[in-house]
Amino acid sequence: MGRIILILALIIIFAPALLSQPVATDGVMTIYPAAEVKWQEGPPALNKGARMAILEGDPTKEGLFTIRLRLPDGFSIQPHFHSQVEHVTVLSGAFNLGMGEKFDKSAAREMPTGTFGFWPAGMKHFAWAKGDTVLQVHGTGPWTITYINAADDPRKKP
Repeated sequence: MGRIILILALIIIFAPALLSQPVATDGVMTIYPAAEVKWQEGPPALNKGARMAILEGDPTKEGLFTIRLRLPDGFSIQPHFHSQVEHVTVLSGAFNLGMGEKFDKSAAREMPTGTFGFWPAGMKHFAWAKGDTVLQVHGTGPWTITYINAADDPRKKP
C-alpha cells in the first residue's frame, strides 16, 4: 500500500512537468554539430550584421523554438521588450544586458560564455556584444520584439 501511495504521489508531482516536455512528432532525433549549423541573414527585427540559425520550430508561429544568433563585436540592440519569456545561453563571446528604457552601458551586466539567463515577458531591456558572440535563444512563439523608440526598429527604416 505504501508503494502505491508513493507512486501516486510521484505521478501527481511530476506529471505536469512531464506532460509539458516537447515530444518529437516525427520520431527522428535531430542533432546539430556546430560546424553544420546553417547561418542566414539575421531576423529583420535586428540591425544588419546579425546572423541567425533556426534549429527547432518557427519563432514566428505558435510553439517551441530554438535559434542561434551570431552578433559581431560591438553589435547593439536598443531598448525593447518581448511578448514572451526570453531564454538566452551565451555560447561564445560576451552578451551585455541592461534593463530599462534607456541604453545605458553603466547599468548593464555582462553575461560571459556559458552564462544562461531568462527574464519575463514585457521586461524592457537592451544589449550589446563584446567579441564575436553566439547566443542560443529558446522560447515559445510567436516571438515578437517591440522597440521602446519606434525609430530604433530596423523593420521601419527605409
